[in-house]
Amino acid sequence: MMHIFTITMIIIGFYGVLFKGNILKKVMGLNVLTNGINLLLIIVGYRPDGIDAIALPSNIGYFLKSAVDPLPQALVLTSIVIDVSVTAFALVLCYKLFKNFKTLNIKKISTLRG
Repeated sequence: MMHIFTITMIIIGFYGVLFKGNILKKVMGLNVLTNGINLLLIIVGYRPDGIDAIALPSNIGYFLKSAVDPLPQALVLTSIVIDVSVTAFALVLCYKLFKNFKTLNIKKISTLRG
């Protein structure tokens, strides 16, 4: 069930990035897309009744059978940091575009000269 939700988020994000004419809506679509991908990575690494990924000499056999994979969690943390940086940069670009062209519509900006 959760896979359907994440794939829906990814599709909505792609739609926003590809088909919206407003740059601010494209940035919001990019955020929805990356959040859907992050959620999908967390779901892939989920193991029901999993234990923390901390191995001790006393539980090494049980650890190998039931530990949660920490790699998707690390990838999502890195992705969140990158997403915040890209969003901040994109919003600054939106501000500069609006300040210079008085619009955020891509078609109007592409027809302007100067």
